Amino acid sequence: MRFWDSSAIVPLIVTQPATAAAETEFDRNPALVVWWSCEIECISAISRLEREGKLGAGEVAAALGVLAELATSWQEVQPGARIRLLATRLLRTHPLRPADALQLAAAIVAADGDPHTLPVVTLDDRLALAANKEGFPVVVPE
Repeated sequence: MRFWDSSAIVPLIVTQPATAAAETEFDRNPALVVWWSCEIECISAISRLEREGKLGAGEVAAALGVLAELATSWQEVQPGARIRLLATRLLRTHPLRPADALQLAAAIVAADGDPHTLPVVTLDDRLALAANKEGFPVVVPE
């Protein structure tokens, strides 16, 4: 099992330079744990690519289908007071955006407070650095 940040899931659903590496990581261990807003963040990325003219209607439909299929099998960390408290601490400790602090807080909860037991898969450099400092093994698909 691995915690996947949405930045690493997007290449699984939309062809990008990191797609082959992300697929390799997924094939190594397809048990995904994600933060509650992961699906929304992925839809945001797909929509942005569509607005930028990088994805056509067929590609958008295909990406949304792959996302929906992935979402049926992943474990989702739900929001709550513990996540909010952890995210607050993480924002005070690391140079993270709020969404990334919530992702990392969710990973801490998913690891039952023992970060070295749960690899974090991400393409976000700031999140990778913070996760590493928190004690997570970090996997960056390259």
